[in-house]
Amino acid sequence: MWVGGSYGGVPDANPLEELLQACLEEGAQTEQLRIPGYSGDLSDEDRGIKIPRQLGRGPSSFIPVEEILQEGTERAQRQLFIEAFVSAGRVDNITMVMGLHPEYLASFWKTQYLLLRLDGPLPYHKRHYIAIMAAARHQCSYLVGFHVAEFLKVGGNPGWLQGLHCAPQKLRNLNEINKILAHRPWLITKEHIEGKDAMQEVEVLMARMKLLQECQLEEEGVTQEEMETRFELEKTESLLVAPSVDIAEHALPPNVLCFVEDPEFGYKDFTRKGEQAPPTFRAQDYTWEDHGYSLINRLYPDMGQLLDEKFQVVYNLTYNTIAMHSGVDTTMLRRAIWNYIHCVFGIRYDDYDYGEVNQLLERSLKVYIKTVACYPEKATRRMYTHFWRHFKHSEKVHMNLLLLEARMQAALLYALRAITRYMT
Repeated sequence: MWVGGSYGGVPDANPLEELLQACLEEGAQTEQLRIPGYSGDLSDEDRGIKIPRQLGRGPSSFIPVEEILQEGTERAQRQLFIEAFVSAGRVDNITMVMGLHPEYLASFWKTQYLLLRLDGPLPYHKRHYIAIMAAARHQCSYLVGFHVAEFLKVGGNPGWLQGLHCAPQKLRNLNEINKILAHRPWLITKEHIEGKDAMQEVEVLMARMKLLQECQLEEEGVTQEEMETRFELEKTESLLVAPSVDIAEHALPPNVLCFVEDPEFGYKDFTRKGEQAPPTFRAQDYTWEDHGYSLINRLYPDMGQLLDEKFQVVYNLTYNTIAMHSGVDTTMLRRAIWNYIHCVFGIRYDDYDYGEVNQLLERSLKVYIKTVACYPEKATRRMYTHFWRHFKHSEKVHMNLLLLEARMQAALLYALRAITRYMT
């Protein structure tokens, strides 16, 4: 079990380090790293699981495997990888990539361990089935396959894997809230609860950050109306940010489609031309710190604390570098990324100047952020390589971690607000 940030009973690391290194060097070419002969490692044929064809070499289709191994194994606390080995008999792709930021990985693991491994209100097999439903909504065949294997390992009924229609009614009833949380969280109500040159780009970004810091000292008299106008402008401009129309639509594979009802339901811009937009979610009216945190701790003890730690770790994580520059305060850039994602989902901070977003986030970065946050199945290698072309892969991974946590918090705020309204 997880004890003080590590799994108890970890044996002497020396022989494990040798095994880990061998598997990192040889096994990184496969879908995930496994200990040969591990007792929990049934073959995919034995489980009746269809694993999709591997699309790239190594843990990431976007990052060269050699860079993950070199950067990850040098900078990560190797003990984290060893603990993954001991606990699960493998180091999966997600762990390999998140290992570029070990402080975040440790926090992520603690949350996942409580959510999926420790005693809680739901049986283990139902937790993994819900995870299958969530992954299927975003067409993530890797995670669907991963949780299918875990579902069977903890004694889940193989018949449920024929499709959502074969699952118990209580799980099928979660389909509506699952698809809304995945694509349009602002629609959740209490009723649902009831039922240029790359080098120049870096320099320009640095200059803009410095200029904005200076302007903030001079703009203390900006009115609330002006701040709201800047938010509405950014929200409207986000309509123009979308992946290229020439990206091919991929048909859902049968082993994913069977867990999805209403597959046509997807993300739609919070503000759409010619349509009345839902009311803006004013963050000050329902905050994570003052409302969401305490409610989720009441409903699921300790989960609020672990989620809050994960949000704080990724938001404050910094190595004070930008590309080839060191000694840089990146607070402003991290805040712009976080608040832009919330803006895309209709959440406004009264005390934030959304003019910073346009100053710091280039269009290609906005396209990538919105794609991954709203329709991740459409993300491409070209999108990934087109923004921040002079930045390290680890810096882009950090941006993705910021993105996924801001996206999660946005959905949580809408859901928890609906629960609060239902309870009061």
